[in-house]
Amino acid sequence: MKAFDFYPTARVVFGEGTLAQLGKLSEELDGSRILFVTDPGIVSAGLADRAIAVLQRASLDFFVFDSVGENPTTAHIAAGVAFAKARGNIDLIVGMGGGSAMDCAKGINFILTNNGQMEDYWGMGRATKPMLPSIGIPTTAGTGSEAQSYALISDAKTHVKMACGDLKARFRSVILDPSLTESVPENVAAAAGIDAIAHAIESYVCTRRNAVSMMFAQKAWQLLSSSFESVLKDASDNEARSKMLLGAHFAGAAIENAMLGAAHACANPLTAHFGITHGVAVARGN
Repeated sequence: MKAFDFYPTARVVFGEGTLAQLGKLSEELDGSRILFVTDPGIVSAGLADRAIAVLQRASLDFFVFDSVGENPTTAHIAAGVAFAKARGNIDLIVGMGGGSAMDCAKGINFILTNNGQMEDYWGMGRATKPMLPSIGIPTTAGTGSEAQSYALISDAKTHVKMACGDLKARFRSVILDPSLTESVPENVAAAAGIDAIAHAIESYVCTRRNAVSMMFAQKAWQLLSSSFESVLKDASDNEARSKMLLGAHFAGAAIENAMLGAAHACANPLTAHFGITHGVAVARGN
């Protein structure tokens, strides 16, 4: 059998209404001055306000950085770092949104704690200093970024997509609240769902697959394939949304313990050079 090194580090809290635990989880990570990273879409949908209300009830200080683009670049990271430094003494980062917001939160963490440029961390395990604890809150059932130690960041000048990974960059806690995905537009849910399904399939058959990654991928496929069409037909279907969110997370865990394949290899240049939404590019890559 293929050798593997399974190193789980995240607490995963799953279930309807679990966003209400954000304050408690922040306090458990000794967070008192929180950088809250999200994007304009999450703000306009009112989801950021729901999270902010929880932090307010816990009497925690927080600072909202919502200038995250659809495909985060080094420019977004630099803006986030400058924003955080201007507030001083940030001790916890919360990333809420799709993969872009969560990857941006990880990217900011790299530079805020280890300095340098994003390209310095291209690869795996290049952060030499400790990083801030962080919490990931996905609002789409797609990337599974909350289960991964990598941040995908594009160079703002060259458009090269850099996978910057480190176990210290992983979210220490993850909130999987299916209620947060109900307001996702159908086209976004479709693209995100295709991405998650591709994660499950590619990680299951890639050459680096192993017993752990295949376990996650198989369960992800079971959840995703049984709920994808249902959630597109009826976004209020709580059971389908729950399966999609958990399936996407398991697919992300499968990637973390293996790798992806040809569809993503084809998709990443489409996103980097032509700005095509990642899930749509993955579908085309297939």
